[in-house]
Amino acid sequence: MKIFRGFHHPDIAPACALTIGNFDGVHRGHQAMLALLHSEAAHRGIPSCVLTFEPHPRDYFAAAQRKPDVAPARIGTLRDKLTELARCGVQQTVVLPFDARLAAQSPQDFIDQVLLRGLGARYVLVGDDFRFGARRAGDYAMLEAAGQAQGFEVARMNSYEVPMPADLLAPQSPNAAVPARHSLRVSSSAVRAALVQGRMADAARLLGRPYSISGHVVHGRKLGRALGASADGAGDGFRTLNLRFTHWKPAASGIFAVRVRGLADTPLPGVANLGVRPSLDPADVNGGRVLLETHCLSWPPHLGPEDAYGKIICVELLHKLHDERKYDSLAALTAGIAQDCADARAFFAAARADLAGTSHAETRRQTTRDRI
Repeated sequence: MKIFRGFHHPDIAPACALTIGNFDGVHRGHQAMLALLHSEAAHRGIPSCVLTFEPHPRDYFAAAQRKPDVAPARIGTLRDKLTELARCGVQQTVVLPFDARLAAQSPQDFIDQVLLRGLGARYVLVGDDFRFGARRAGDYAMLEAAGQAQGFEVARMNSYEVPMPADLLAPQSPNAAVPARHSLRVSSSAVRAALVQGRMADAARLLGRPYSISGHVVHGRKLGRALGASADGAGDGFRTLNLRFTHWKPAASGIFAVRVRGLADTPLPGVANLGVRPSLDPADVNGGRVLLETHCLSWPPHLGPEDAYGKIICVELLHKLHDERKYDSLAALTAGIAQDCADARAFFAAARADLAGTSHAETRRQTTRDRI
C-alpha cells in the first residue's frame, strides 16, 4: 500500500475509487466497506484509495475550543490504522492534515479541490451517516448531486450489524422496550464503549480480531527488572516491553492479560499495563506519556536482556484484569504485579481448558455450519 501525506504528490494515481473517513479501529463495518471499494475499483481498472485525517477532526475542534474532554478516545494509533488498511487490500492511503483551512472549507470546495482535483475520484463510496465540509454542511444528497453534475459515481453503504449478547443490548431503564433483535450496529463509538468498559471479547467481536497495539519497543527506566528480582540480585524480575501509545487518550486502559506477537514463532502470553502508571514518578524517562508496558510470562530463550529493543511487536489485549492502581510503595507495587501475573496465568489456563473441553462432535458441527 502506498501512503501519502497530503495529495500534492506526483506518485498519487491520477484516478481512483475513493472512500473517506477516520477509520479509527478499522472495525468490521469499515472492513465491509473496504471490500466493496476493492471490488468496485477492480471493476473500473483504477486503484482503491482511502482518504483519512490526522488529527481526528474532533481532536482538532476540542483543541481549538480548549475543551479536551470532548475529544474522542482513540482506538488505535496511526501505525495500526495504516497496517489494517493495507491488510484490507487498500492500494493507496492519503493522510490529510486536519487544520483550520480544511475545517473552514465549504462542501463544494472540498469536492472540487480535494476529491476531484487532488485525488481524481471517479467513484466515491461513503457511509450512511457521512457528512463533510465546514460545519458538516455537506451530506450524501449533496455529494450525489455533485457526482451527477461533475461526472463521478457516488454510492452509499448501509450500516453493518453483528450479533451481540442480549444483556449488552438490554434497555437502560426498566420501562424501556427490550430490543427486538440481538444485534448491534458496528461503529467506532461502539468499539470505544466496549474498550472503556473493559469488554474485550465484545470489542473483538466488533473489530473482527482481538484488540491490539503495535509499535517499536522503547527503553524505559528498567525498574521492572529490579522489582521482581530476588534479594541476591538474581533473576530477571518483571522485565517489560514498552510501547508508546501516541495519543493522550486511549480508549482502553488498565491491566490486561495479553498475547505478544513478533518475538517468537508463536504468540507469548503476558500481562500488560496500558496507561500513565500512577505509582511511578511522572518525571521519569517516559513520564507524562501513555505507555503499554508488557511483561511476558515466559521470556523467549533466544532473546538476551537487550535484544527486544527496536523490534516491532504486536500486543493483543485479551482480558481486562482491573483498572490502574496507585500503590503506596515499591513493595506493594511488586506484590500487585505478582498477583496480576498469577491472574493472567489463571486466565490462560482457563482458556486452554475451555478449548480442550470442546468435544469433537461440537467442533464438527461448527465446521459444518462454517462450510454452509
